[in-house]
This record gives sequence, structure tokens and C-alpha cells, in this order.
Amino acid sequence: MSAPTSTSTATRTAGNTSAAGITPVFVRLKLSLLRNGLRQSSGRRAAYIASVVITLLFAALQLVGLIALRGSGHAATVVVLLTGVLALGWAVMPLFFPGGDETLDPTRLVMLPLRPRPLIVALLTASLVGIGPLFTLCLAAGSVVAVAHGGTAVAVGVLAIPLTLLVCVALARAVAAANIRLLTSRKGRDLAVLSGLVIAVGIQVVNFGGQRLSEAGGLTALDPAADVVRWLPPASAIGAVDAVSEGAYGRGAGQLLLTAVALVLLLWSWQRSLTKLMTTPDGSTLQAAEPARKESSSTGLARLLPGGRTGTVMQRSLRYVWRDPKTKAAWVTSLAIGLIVPAFNALQGTGTIYFACFAAGMLGIQMYNQFGQDTSAFWTVALTMSSKRDAYLELRARALALLVITLPYSVFVTVVTAAMVGNWRALPEALGLSFALLGAMLATGAVASARFPYSIPQDSAYKNVAPGQAGLAWISIFGGMIASALLCAPLLALAISLHVTGAHHWLWLILPAGTAYGALITWAGLCVAAPTTASRLPEILTAVSKG
Repeated sequence: MSAPTSTSTATRTAGNTSAAGITPVFVRLKLSLLRNGLRQSSGRRAAYIASVVITLLFAALQLVGLIALRGSGHAATVVVLLTGVLALGWAVMPLFFPGGDETLDPTRLVMLPLRPRPLIVALLTASLVGIGPLFTLCLAAGSVVAVAHGGTAVAVGVLAIPLTLLVCVALARAVAAANIRLLTSRKGRDLAVLSGLVIAVGIQVVNFGGQRLSEAGGLTALDPAADVVRWLPPASAIGAVDAVSEGAYGRGAGQLLLTAVALVLLLWSWQRSLTKLMTTPDGSTLQAAEPARKESSSTGLARLLPGGRTGTVMQRSLRYVWRDPKTKAAWVTSLAIGLIVPAFNALQGTGTIYFACFAAGMLGIQMYNQFGQDTSAFWTVALTMSSKRDAYLELRARALALLVITLPYSVFVTVVTAAMVGNWRALPEALGLSFALLGAMLATGAVASARFPYSIPQDSAYKNVAPGQAGLAWISIFGGMIASALLCAPLLALAISLHVTGAHHWLWLILPAGTAYGALITWAGLCVAAPTTASRLPEILTAVSKG
């Protein structure tokens, strides 16, 4: 009986000390992943060092600024809202940047004999290693210094700082674990494409908010929002310090307890997600085991496309937009910025309906470097082009595929802008200018695709040009944009002359004139680009295959 007893005792001992035993291992693993990642290339190492320096500098300036805020009447409002925004960033970061931390994917540990509770302790400790936790720690410490007055408030602040940090880290881990199946799939990678859109919208929102605050009398306008956020973890921990400083000990205790409860709930949710990940089969495996379903080759939009080479090329181009991550990222960014610029300028009172032409310009850029998105597979396209006519049909079909999206979207942005600025009379004129600009960019884009093709690396999420081809990209895009503006000069001259002479009742003619002019310029550009494309197929294939 002694042997089984000693064995069970050893098992219980190992189970009780497993968290302490594997935590150092996970910390060393995190450091090893970071070190090995920096060894991959000097460029990645330089980028990481630069990001560390910038983050530390910003954290130090933020810490100094928060300390300087001490004694201000709006200190509590600022620090509570900053903490809330920081927590929101921790929550959404794994969704838009799933590849930013290789330890976010716990499914890599499925084959190891690890229990969820010790694994949570180890992963949580390893998560505290990095630039993000250090930045959060500086913000939490500065926030406590800004609002803590008195010994009791300082004591509460000592608890609030680690609570704020742990809630932020646990929030990111819980969100990542709950969505890891999505984030590691193709749909998850597509979700990461939206990061550029989120950043662009965020910058415009911050700019718009700053202007509104200056008009509304300063930070006083933020007090109602701060009154709500101070009860939301982890900002409630900072709110507890402020409450104790004011003598509201009951409210402070409640806010601090709310943060602690939120941490416990996050850890519980994280543990449930880990248990589910460790014990359920992967959905991709189940899908592979199911019998294959037959799908029709001509469904949906494909039925509306013309037959022959034109319809085939259009369908392929539209599939690139939907499936290829780099192409989808470019389209999402162009669609978003094309609407953001005129809309936010209209909201700020500085916009005109002519800003709607920005949408046509952003979407027209997608015509540039058409063959770069094919990469080395361009050889299959080159085999089908044996004459100038084939090259013309190829380029025309690609332009038509772009028009399927760009034409209705340009109309939509122009109508929205006209509604926001209240200038419906100028709608035909703005539409005509947009169509002319779109046609000019399709024309110059076709020529640039034949003259200045470059490769788009597929193995890097941050490089859109292969090494050594940056000059080609600059010439292609900016040269084409300048040429497009010059090609639109006749229509611009017509519009300006009608305004100067006071013939406003004839401005509606810009719409049919711009439509016809855009179509004519597009046709001319395709005719010019087709012979060049047909004669430079080997050079184009070499250029687009370097990524």
C-alpha cells in the first residue's frame, strides 16, 4: 500500500506546483520567440528597436504629462478616459493584429500535458513581458499620481496599478482565446485587413473630436462620458483612487471591487476558452472529413458577366478583390479613405462637393500595377496573349472589373457629400468631374501597368513592393496621378469657364461631357497600353515574379 500512496502523493505535489514550475518556462519561451524573431533580418530588428524607442519616449512623456496634471480640476476626467481607451485598445488589438504576438495562439500547446489553470498563470505572467505592458504600467502609474491625494488614496493606488495592468492583459488574452479559431483562419486574416481602416477612421475621429472640444469649451464636455467610464473596469480602479481622494470611501471600495471582479470573470472566461480549445476538434478537420459539395461554376455575379475572355478575366479580377489579402487591403483602404475625406471635411464645415472626386482618385489607383497582383502566376496569363488584340481584351476586362465597384461607389460618395454640404445643384458637375478623373486614371493605370510593373511580396504583411522596385512603384503611381490630372485639364477648363462667365445653368452639361470624356480617355489609354503589354510580356513576368 505504500507504493500507491507515495505515487498519488507525488502526483498531487506535481499538480500543486505545476503553475510555479511552468511559469519560468513560458517566460523564457516568450523571450526566445522575441529574440529569434529579431534574428530573422536586420530590417525587422531595426523596426523593433525603433518602435521600442518611440514607445518608451512616448510613455515617458505621457508619464510626465500625467504627473503635471496633478491638482488640475479635470485630472480625473482625463485619466479615467485614457484608461478606458487603453483597455479598448487591448481588447481589439488581437482581432486586428493576430500575428503581433505568437504566444496568443494557445492551440499550439494542445499536445502538451497542461491543465488550464496552471497554463493561465504561466501565460498571464509571460504576457507581462513586452512593450505594451510597460506602456500600460506607465499610464496606470501616472494616472494614480495625478489623482491620488492622501495616504489612503496612495494605498488604493498601489492596488489599482497592478489591477489595471492585469485586467488589460487578461482582456486581450480572453478575447484572443475566444476568437482564435477565427483569427487563424483566412477570414481572420481578412479581419486584420481592417486594421488600416480602423487607424484611418480613428485618426479622423480624434481630429474631429479635438476640434469639437475646442469649440465646446474644453475638457468640461468630457465630464459626462467620464462619469460613465469610471464605473467600467479597468478605469474603475483609477476612479476608485479619485473617489478615495475625495473622501468617498464607499464608492472607491465599490469601484475597486468591481475591477477585481472583472479580473476574476476574465480569467474564468479565458479558462473556459482554453478548456474548449484543448478538448474539441478543429473545425477545419471536421470540414475536411465531410463529403465534398459540388458548386456551380456560374453562380451569383458570374451569371451577369459577359461571355468569352472578358467575363473570365473580370471574374478572376473580382475574386482577387475578395480573396487575395493584399488586394483586399488595398481596396478596403481606398474605399474607406475615399469616403472619410469628403465626409469628415463636410462634418467639420470645411468641405465642398468637389471633395467627392477624392473617391474616384483613390479607387482609380487600383488600376495601377494590374499584373503585380498575379505575381509569378502571370505566366498563365501571358500564355493567352499572342497578339495586341488579346492584350487589349485583357486590359479592357480588368478595367471593366474595376468599374463594377468604382462607378457605383463614386456615385454613392458624391451623393452623400452633396447631401452633407447641402449643394444638390452641383451634383451633376461633381459626377462629371469624378467620371472624367476615373477614366483618366484607368487609362494611365493601364499604361503604367505595362511600362512599370513591380512585384507585390506575398510572404510579408507590411511590404507592398519587392526590394529594389520602390522607384518603379513611385513612378507608376505618382507619375500616373499627375498625368491623370493633366488629362482632366480640358474638362476642368470647361467647368471653370462656365463658373467664371456666370453660365451656371449650363453646368449640368459637365455630367454627359465628363462621362463621354472619361470613356474616350479610357479607350485611348487601353489602345496605347495594349501594344506595349504584348511586346513586353517576358519583362513584365520577370518584374512581377521577384516578390
